[in-house]
Amino acid sequence: MRAVVLSGGLTHDFPATTACLTAELDAVGLTAEVHTEVDDALLALEGVALLVVNALRWTMTNAGVPERYRAQAEAEGATPSPEARAAFDAHLAGGGGLLAMHTAPICFDDWPEWADALGARWVWGRSQHPPLGPEVDVDVCGDHPIVDGLGGFTLVDEVYGDLEFRAPVDPLLEAAQPDGRVMPLLWAREHGGGRVVVDLLGHHPPSYAVPEHAEMVRRAIRWTCRA
Repeated sequence: MRAVVLSGGLTHDFPATTACLTAELDAVGLTAEVHTEVDDALLALEGVALLVVNALRWTMTNAGVPERYRAQAEAEGATPSPEARAAFDAHLAGGGGLLAMHTAPICFDDWPEWADALGARWVWGRSQHPPLGPEVDVDVCGDHPIVDGLGGFTLVDEVYGDLEFRAPVDPLLEAAQPDGRVMPLLWAREHGGGRVVVDLLGHHPPSYAVPEHAEMVRRAIRWTCRA
């Protein structure tokens, strides 16, 4: 089976985390094809079992975006073409999977169907995360093959919070922010004929070095591919 990985963007070491993801794809038996251009990735989905989005690609001009990003919009901003969007819809309709990592809810801010597929989106001025570190206690919740038999763990990562949820989701992982509010960090759902997993962890390679998290990523790959 084959997987297409969309990688790249600002403020993260995406080559390093994508290397972690391609290693997990290989462990599950998927051959990874990595793209750094949005349309190249989405237009390569025909016959592919899984799309992995490990990227931070958006227009960078939507409401609330800080000026430090707006200033880079001409060079770094991105939006999928109509053909690429149609290819994504066809991928899901054909039973293809989607694994959306970490920054994926920030991506494609002018494409409502992307947020609908994930079940959530980042809203500038509302969504947030505390600074990276110290270690975060992550709890397993829910009943799903991705987390069955696994317990909680600790890791250094960013705990995203205050996303806008476009559909009800059943969290499989959650953690508290410093103010005590508990935020969902991983969920699985079906949408448009395909299976979708959103994992908000994975900011940097140490996140993938935690055995429990790595195992959940492998299980998410299998589940989205129906393997």
